Amino acid sequence: MSDAISVLNGAQDVGLNIVTDAGLKGMIALKGDLSSDQIAKAVKLVSGLSIPLPATCKMGAKGAVAWMAPDELLLLCDYESADLNVEKLNKALSGKHFLAVNVSDARAFFKIEGNAIKDVLAKGTPTSLAGFGPGQFRRSRIGQIAAAFWMASEEEAYVVCFRSVAEHMFNWLKAANNAEGALSLYK
Repeated sequence: MSDAISVLNGAQDVGLNIVTDAGLKGMIALKGDLSSDQIAKAVKLVSGLSIPLPATCKMGAKGAVAWMAPDELLLLCDYESADLNVEKLNKALSGKHFLAVNVSDARAFFKIEGNAIKDVLAKGTPTSLAGFGPGQFRRSRIGQIAAAFWMASEEEAYVVCFRSVAEHMFNWLKAANNAEGALSLYK
């Protein structure tokens, strides 16, 4: 069996920010009753984190937990740990109505570093980025591509999209990241 590689194999663009194919990332879609103590305990077991508030993302040593919808979370972990974490969730939630799926290979993961992150994202998302900062999470579109994005810090953000549109997303981010098209909306 061949080794897994990220969709763009580490491609990078330097412009207003540094945009990078951030490599393989473990991603688990978890659907269920987020008010359930059993789900909260299972999430804590695999991530070390509690369930985040709506439109936020919690980050920790084992990964991150992002609020996707009233009944859905995205759990991020090491790529190599995703299958094991799904097994742990299945065991911890046995008998409960839920779904835990490793979606790592169906997604692409991008990192944006710099001080013009919001200005670049604002060019293509209908989401208001006023007040958007570390720990905030949005499930929306970027350049008409379904995507989720969040800020880990004022100068570090992540974007997740379907793997099938990863090259298009990267090209869109490169175009928006071009210094000749700089905005000053959020500086």
